[in-house]
Amino acid sequence: MTNIIDVLQERGFIEALSSDEIRLLTQQPVKVYCGFDPTADSLHLGNLVAIMGLAWFQRFGHTPVAIMGGATGMIGDPSGKAAERQLLDEQTIEQNLKGIRKNLETILDFNHSTAKPIILNNFDWFKNFSYIQFLRDIGKLFRLGPMLAKESVKTRLQSEEGMSYTEFSYQTLQGYDFLHLFEKFGVTIQLGGSDQWGNITAGTELIRKVHGQTAYGVTFPLLTRSDGQKFGKSEKGAIWLSSEKLSPYEFYQYLVRVADADVIKLMRMLTFMDMAEIRLYEKRMQEADYVPHTAQKRLAEEITRLVHGEKGVETALKVTAEVAPGSQAKLDADTLESLSSSMPSYELPLNEVVNKKLVDLLVEVGLQPSKGEARRLLRNGGIYVNNEKIEDENCVIVQDHLISNRLILLAAGKKNKMLVRVREN
Repeated sequence: MTNIIDVLQERGFIEALSSDEIRLLTQQPVKVYCGFDPTADSLHLGNLVAIMGLAWFQRFGHTPVAIMGGATGMIGDPSGKAAERQLLDEQTIEQNLKGIRKNLETILDFNHSTAKPIILNNFDWFKNFSYIQFLRDIGKLFRLGPMLAKESVKTRLQSEEGMSYTEFSYQTLQGYDFLHLFEKFGVTIQLGGSDQWGNITAGTELIRKVHGQTAYGVTFPLLTRSDGQKFGKSEKGAIWLSSEKLSPYEFYQYLVRVADADVIKLMRMLTFMDMAEIRLYEKRMQEADYVPHTAQKRLAEEITRLVHGEKGVETALKVTAEVAPGSQAKLDADTLESLSSSMPSYELPLNEVVNKKLVDLLVEVGLQPSKGEARRLLRNGGIYVNNEKIEDENCVIVQDHLISNRLILLAAGKKNKMLVRVREN
């Protein structure tokens, strides 16, 4: 299979193509772009689909062009949103752009011999426009009928909040991005999530009107779980790609806990695993002697390696082994300190730890939502202190629980861990 479109279709990566001509177009090297608005200082697991799309195109010799929305990020894309986004200030956007660039540089291949990635900031071309100039030169090429017919616009217009003119204008900005990239860089394909279809076709239509030429759009399905919820969120928040916001250990653990119904889809969409191997895991999961979570562990290793490198995988596996509840591994302060950056931690003064009830401490550090829940988990054998199971719901923390007089490892269930740092009063 030599065509990128066939490969992506086999992996369930394609929701819609603007034209079947894309197959012919991609027989030769092309430039393909995808945009990332800086709504946070890191991309998250849901954004990984878009980066993988660019990375797959690159593997087939096509140049990936990543657009960071320094300009569009100031407006906010209404697609898929029930309410208007909070507008960000320039300093926050600048900080966010740096974080997103790091995510992109980690996954895309910047040593590629023929298709080195191009990363651009759309503020660099929008800053040269005056409002009047943009309305005269670009705004006149848009018609209200098609703009109002966009799904993202129709949904919001029917909502109680409605839609501001600012957000309504967003499609003209993204449309112009495509025109600019077509003219200056020869970009002919835009890649985006299914919620971006309206914005993508705004660009292809603009190129047709200005140049009488065809540009193309490819959309992928949004990453959702088998229960219909969006992927990339946990009880604690987004599953960030940046290790500063989420440790490789926590990232790995989220993927290890993925439901059986979702693991094969994630292998197809978020890894470079060969389809033959993926089908093998799919077959094994139906067999009677299948060991639970085998596929999840393979998935977690593969995606963690992609996002955090080999070192990230090693760290995640080491922490997983060292802090496994009931583990026979001898916990010492040096081991815990070396692993501390890879798990949540909480600091308390000595007098708020020693002689405190374990149930109170579990609630204090956020491992349990209430004392009642903590007691219930204790009775069911789900609470560990320094890898040792505690079943006494009246347990009190004493000095001997402190490793080197300064650290305690708490675990609620097998997955949720907290390193408590104890300081002098």
